Amino acid sequence: MLEKFITLMLIGRDEEQGATAVEYGLMVALIAVAIIGTVSALGTGLNGLFTTITGSL
Repeated sequence: MLEKFITLMLIGRDEEQGATAVEYGLMVALIAVAIIGTVSALGTGLNGLFTTITGSL
């Protein structure tokens, strides 16, 4: 899905030189959202795991 999004963003790249910064900005924003989502999901799961381990000890 990410590859399709990037491909669609880069199709008109040669025609619009000024849009490059906007494209990179959108890619950075998308990557940041993905990282935040992943860290949030893993953080919640790890918190539960450590709570279980602590309870077992």
